[in-house]
Amino acid sequence: VLDNNIPLIATKSQIEDNREAEYRAHITAFHDFFFSMPPDDEYIKRQMNKAMYLVDASGIAQYNTLKEKGYYTNLVSTSSVVTCTVDSIRLDLNTKTWAFYGKQKIERPSMITIRSLVTEGGLQDIPRTINNSHGVLITNWRTIENKDLLNETKKLF
Repeated sequence: VLDNNIPLIATKSQIEDNREAEYRAHITAFHDFFFSMPPDDEYIKRQMNKAMYLVDASGIAQYNTLKEKGYYTNLVSTSSVVTCTVDSIRLDLNTKTWAFYGKQKIERPSMITIRSLVTEGGLQDIPRTINNSHGVLITNWRTIENKDLLNETKKLF
């Protein structure tokens, strides 16, 4: 292979060479799609649609439960902005299981809530698609912990 007339050695890489990084990126993307959102119905629907390509029926079940409880409607009606950040991801490549440790910030007009967020599940390799570029499906996803760490009243001037 030539790069500006400079010869380079081309090697074929195996999919497994970068799989750990892809798994971590997939888990992070899923959590961002599922847990980060502004108070915008259409945006939430688009993000949930993206998230559902990355997870099995366990994700759809959690989404439906939250929807039935009015979680998304409440976010929009209270003008709440939710962001999810990753603290760490524990990944076992032998069993293809993982645990996500992060925080969820819910900012309402009068209050900010910080929650711990711990979820876990499995990983299944599937064919890559436009909607799932890592070729990974999150399986048996469940929330282990989502509890308030801090509730802070905003100072209104």
